[in-house]
Amino acid sequence: MLTNGCGGERVSTMTTAGERVALPGAGRLPMVSVVMPVRNESRFIVQSITSVMEQDYSPHRLEVVVADGRSTDDTRDRVQQMQTRYDNLYLVDNPQQVMPSGANIAIQKASGDLILLLGGHSAVPPDYVRRCAQRLVELDADCVGGALETVGEGYVGGAVALAMSSRFGVGTASFRTAGREAEPRETDTVAFGLYRREVFERIGGFDEELVRNQDDEFNVRLTQSGGKIWLDPSIRSLYYSRAALDSLWKQYFQYGYYKIRLIQKRGAVPSWRHVVPASFLLALIAGLVATLITGNPLWSGLVLGPYLAASAGASARIALQSGASYLPLLPLVFLTLHLGYGCGFLAGIFRFGVIERGLEEEE
Repeated sequence: MLTNGCGGERVSTMTTAGERVALPGAGRLPMVSVVMPVRNESRFIVQSITSVMEQDYSPHRLEVVVADGRSTDDTRDRVQQMQTRYDNLYLVDNPQQVMPSGANIAIQKASGDLILLLGGHSAVPPDYVRRCAQRLVELDADCVGGALETVGEGYVGGAVALAMSSRFGVGTASFRTAGREAEPRETDTVAFGLYRREVFERIGGFDEELVRNQDDEFNVRLTQSGGKIWLDPSIRSLYYSRAALDSLWKQYFQYGYYKIRLIQKRGAVPSWRHVVPASFLLALIAGLVATLITGNPLWSGLVLGPYLAASAGASARIALQSGASYLPLLPLVFLTLHLGYGCGFLAGIFRFGVIERGLEEEE
């Protein structure tokens, strides 16, 4: 049972595994459940939920299930306050306090034929649900998502948002870099995807071992099972970036760290862009070691020089479009992204590939 905080109860319903539910244009509107696993999101949670409640989709066919990871700020209080205005807003507890467990709990409690995974650090325009649902039937897809409009608060947050929206910053992650005019395409992963309920029945839920990259792992599992994920760049959502370099470093370190576990579990590298930061870091270390051994600084410059030149060029292009004030900070943001991810990737190799293998051999 699931309560809405106002005394009501209802029973979750499930579609038959493998059955294609009725989508817009093929019968009545399907029920859509927006699941939001959150923890300590008091700054953004109200606008995130409000953006869903303002969808141009029938409110009687839409619900929001927030799984709170026992927030230590007033996130939970804010959600409960909003429940007095919305009877289709539900709050459940996530005792494990991490995103994959929260998503799984919310999905189990949800009653939708379609499941939209949305973060508490984000917001969607009024047509997001409707257009994703329409694309699902038009493309016969298992998941459809749009591209991210990354925004940041303050000077540092603004620079981070710009770097995370550039190909030099995040490589071929098309859901971050694709422009509105780009054509819809089949892809390996999307942010804030709308999934058919049957997908979770067929391949299971999110892997709760993965603190980060759980959505990437799920999408790799989906495509390996023959599922189709589509990105429509004309459908947009907002993502609020980190506003400090230390939190950005931690975020990207964890991305790199858990990417190794994803690769181990799925037996494949989702995209070679994930290997580039660690390769750069290893080449940089090799150049520094060669310089120390030979006393010749040219060895370090072989890697560092081209990188700094490319970073300066990318920063200049962005600054010309978005403001010259960002020019001094962007190279540092790029370095934080790349070294954070690269260090995490190498740490993940050591942790999951060396230590755990050694422990398994001892057993």
